[in-house]
Amino acid sequence: MIYPLKFLPLYKQVIWGGNRLKDYGFNYEPLPNCGELWALSSVEGHESVIANGFLAENTLNEAIEIYMGDLVGDRVFNRYGTEFPLLVKLIDAARDLSIQVHPNDELAQRRGMPRGKTEMWYVMQADAGSKLISGFRRDTTPDEYTAALNSGHLTDLLHAEEPEPGDVYFIPAGRVHALGKGLMVAEIQQTSDCTYRIYDYDRLDKDGRKRQLHTAEAMDAIDFSGISSSAGGPAHANTRYQARLNETTTIASCPYFTTRLIPFDTPMRKNLEDIDTFVLYLCVDGLAAVKSMETIVPLHVGECCLVPAVADSVELFCEGEAKLLEVTIDTTDWNDAPSTDNDWLAQFVADAR
Repeated sequence: MIYPLKFLPLYKQVIWGGNRLKDYGFNYEPLPNCGELWALSSVEGHESVIANGFLAENTLNEAIEIYMGDLVGDRVFNRYGTEFPLLVKLIDAARDLSIQVHPNDELAQRRGMPRGKTEMWYVMQADAGSKLISGFRRDTTPDEYTAALNSGHLTDLLHAEEPEPGDVYFIPAGRVHALGKGLMVAEIQQTSDCTYRIYDYDRLDKDGRKRQLHTAEAMDAIDFSGISSSAGGPAHANTRYQARLNETTTIASCPYFTTRLIPFDTPMRKNLEDIDTFVLYLCVDGLAAVKSMETIVPLHVGECCLVPAVADSVELFCEGEAKLLEVTIDTTDWNDAPSTDNDWLAQFVADAR
């Protein structure tokens, strides 16, 4: 019988990576730094390995092949097969990441990829003065963008903010973005590893070469609209929300995932009977445990638990106070949900602001 699954971490060395993941007990020797920890992945060649129970040492994809809709939900399995639809990461930026953009589903499929990449960030740590980029300051034309890129003034067109821990940024496909040094975020995204690198500060890799840019590929992917202001106030790209202790708050919702924040200091029980897909819990603060189907899964920061779709309920526990991200997929309107239409994005932005 299927049960809640826990996974071994996958470590990714990158030139901008840091070492703060060691503070949470992760050991990625002999890598000198670790920019990304993939907590849950179905990306080909980088599949997560199960860490608990009788399925230990099997991959997530293999578990889906065996348990199908019982694990991920019938509608999710019918659409994605043995590929899990989400990729979950922790990102530790010791240096600025490249300025980049991701294609949407339509463009990705035209270019031979299964899907594009829409994602969100939950800010876990932010050094004083750390910045991130999300979108353009104002509506921009492709010619203005090209001129700024070629003259080395691209950042003059881009919207930058100084985030704080707990801030949430929704990054739809097409939005130019970049994490700055001193930030650690949890990232929930579509299962895709496609990134078009626009500008990389002319830095060199370990072999003394500039990293590849994707200038031409990015042009068709970019949304050139600007970040608008809210009620006449200053423009902001982060999502406005109010979280309360021992309550569940939605912080991102789109056709690809719904993410909720649960800060809690007392046991909680949640009914899952009306949810027809898996439920994913990612610990972003403190120590927690997930109990479902007579299985207890302890979690520290950066670890996640996949509760099967057939589970009727789940209990959450913590030591002191903890914070979990709860991630599901709303399949209610999948028959008519837009895959390339951005009407849902306009509504999401309006609701968030």
